[in-house]
Amino acid sequence: MAPLAANLVRRLVLLVLVTLVVASNARSPIAYARQARQCVPGGALTSLPGLAEASGLAVSRRSPGRLWSHNDSGAPVLFALDGSGTVKRHVRVTGATVEDWEAIAVGPCETGSCVYLADIGDNRAGRRQVTIYRIPEPEDASESAAVSGVFHAVYPDGAHDAEALLIADGRLYIVTKGETGPLAVYRFPAELQADAPMRLERVGGASAKVDRLSRVTDGSVSPDGQWVVLRSRSALEFFPTSDLLAGRWRATSTVDVTPLGEPQGEGVALGPNDTVYLAGEGGGKGRAGTFARFTCAPGSVDAAVR
Repeated sequence: MAPLAANLVRRLVLLVLVTLVVASNARSPIAYARQARQCVPGGALTSLPGLAEASGLAVSRRSPGRLWSHNDSGAPVLFALDGSGTVKRHVRVTGATVEDWEAIAVGPCETGSCVYLADIGDNRAGRRQVTIYRIPEPEDASESAAVSGVFHAVYPDGAHDAEALLIADGRLYIVTKGETGPLAVYRFPAELQADAPMRLERVGGASAKVDRLSRVTDGSVSPDGQWVVLRSRSALEFFPTSDLLAGRWRATSTVDVTPLGEPQGEGVALGPNDTVYLAGEGGGKGRAGTFARFTCAPGSVDAAVR
């Protein structure tokens, strides 16, 4: 960080105990707001061809260095990415349709590792139910994958727009966006049922809607299960998993991601070795989506969230 920016940060810390990110381009450091910790991007934004509406992002459990992403409309296709955001192949999902795919998560299942695709977008809060598609996580050379489970769910308090799906302790959770109602966390039953819509359980949330730049567009659980990150177009917020999923909505650190210059930030995935991956839409008119990666210095995440 330049000396002038560093001086400015020090003054702000003394005045308001909050560190702001000072940056002029995508390579500028990203700082944890409450602890003045820094996470440095692994490079500038890269393009995601074919992912103009990149929405969800998840790290593979089966193939190290592999990530999965998808568009929120169009054909039911998974995009396999490497750790630098290069699209390696497409996997067509058979037995699924796309209404508004907004999130993806990878977790354990009877076959070992499964991908869960969340058709949970609802801009007008008018859907009668939301849908989760489960597929066995594809092999490296697979070009198609068949759905092994289709699960419908309803909210206990009316329809909501949502863009985040979490898997923690073997359970599925939806985090609403905060646009059509307050931010909230909803939990699926421990045993997923495919024969009838399941009733979700509200476990907690914020007290009001949030502004446009603060709406939750994705979330991810750390590989060790200890942390949840929720992202918006402007920031990442980190929560101890046990707190968030018990309804205690208190972020312990915040990262300003606006210096990356994403046209429309959407997806987030937490990887090993304190790596954070981001994906976003291209900004309209068929422009390619975007991908970014940054790594926190060893121990900086733990220090930031204490």
